[in-house]
Amino acid sequence: MIAEQARRSHRNERIALTALRFSAAFVIAAMGALLLYLSAEGTKTFFVDRFSLLTFLFSPEFSVENNHPGAAVFVVGTLAVTLFAIAVGGPFGVAVGIFLSEIAPYRMTQVLKPAIEVMVGIPSVVYGWLGLTLLVPLIRTHTSSPSGFGLAAAGIVLAIMILPTVITLSEDAFRSLPPALKEGSLALGATRWQTITRVLLPSAASGIAVALILGIARAVGEALAIQMVIGNASQFPQGLFAPTATLTTEIVTDMPGATAGTLLEHALFSMAFLLLLIAMILIVFVRFALRKRT
Repeated sequence: MIAEQARRSHRNERIALTALRFSAAFVIAAMGALLLYLSAEGTKTFFVDRFSLLTFLFSPEFSVENNHPGAAVFVVGTLAVTLFAIAVGGPFGVAVGIFLSEIAPYRMTQVLKPAIEVMVGIPSVVYGWLGLTLLVPLIRTHTSSPSGFGLAAAGIVLAIMILPTVITLSEDAFRSLPPALKEGSLALGATRWQTITRVLLPSAASGIAVALILGIARAVGEALAIQMVIGNASQFPQGLFAPTATLTTEIVTDMPGATAGTLLEHALFSMAFLLLLIAMILIVFVRFALRKRT
């Protein structure tokens, strides 16, 4: 009886280990295939159409009909919208993370945390729709913008979308600090504000950096909500209230009409590959910050 139970346990263990190894191998193979496919398609602009990397990255003219696949407008638009979003949403998200971990009463935290988690599950099209129906008319009414579409509308929508990520990870960074840091500071006569700003905030700096980097990654990869409010104009950002475009919005806009094997399709794949490289660089930064944290 005991021997039979032992054989059954060993058999179940082997099945479980095989399933786990298969799952890990599947994920690795899927990621490898995705990377290989995007790198193969994304480099056809350079190896098939014979355009240089510098032309693709720094030329402001995107007109594939005239053999100009420059993506500089979209790269600058992506950077501008992302910087706007992190400049607005980053400090606000960190402040809310500090409030939840250090100041808010327990019952308030129990109410606010589920509300923030609900924000994560809201589809991006809903954020875009709210921006289109509420924010764009507001900007059009109270600014000199004739349409309301532009960098400001896209940046504000993105800032709201990255808040749950920044808030949650900032709160986790503060809660992971040793309690002795806070207790020692208060025991030496420091006020709560001095303890937060001079002891806890510097100690949680690497965790906050992770929160901001992942917020940037979220902002860089967003497409649908931004496409609905940014104006989708192939021009450099000429002000907060002027329309522009990003890498993701250009891909979403032009991909349905891109014929296989054309320069347009190759250029759009190059933009997608560039986004993948940006995401990989940000992940490297996150791992560096986490290593410093430990």
